[in-house]
Amino acid sequence: MKNKLAAKSLFPGLVLAAALFLPAQPLLAGGKLSVEKQVTVNTSPETAWKMVGHFNHLDVWHPVVAMSTVKGNADKKGAVRVLTLADGAKLIEVLLRHSDYDKSYTYKITKSPLPVMNYESTVSVKSAPGGKAVVTWSATFDAKDAPDEKAVEAISGVYEAGLGQVERHFN
Repeated sequence: MKNKLAAKSLFPGLVLAAALFLPAQPLLAGGKLSVEKQVTVNTSPETAWKMVGHFNHLDVWHPVVAMSTVKGNADKKGAVRVLTLADGAKLIEVLLRHSDYDKSYTYKITKSPLPVMNYESTVSVKSAPGGKAVVTWSATFDAKDAPDEKAVEAISGVYEAGLGQVERHFN
């Protein structure tokens, strides 16, 4: 009985300690792995955003995406994007946030041949010196049916191919 009472009296303290320390942990909406790639392009942020900022335009600027279709309003939360890759594979993604003002959008993958799960990604554009723009593509995720390194390598390759195309277009 004494041990039960001791445990009960410790429990509120443990809950309080957990609550105090949880905010200090990084808040990763997706998984434990992350990738961030960026390019600086010789155009204004507004012009760069016109190219990369529309949720249904990935087929315009990513060389591996053959077709992009969207269900719902393409720039409103809940829009569903279906990407068809050059090899016929399909990805299904859901828009979580979109802001023309902030020049960013965030989405998650719900179905994909990529070796990832719990994937959440953001595409954004910011100002850079000299009237240029920095286009950033970042994500958090977990590996799925592959080692962590392979998952990171796959996402890095996707981002480098897409941002490389943006860079070639503007530079």
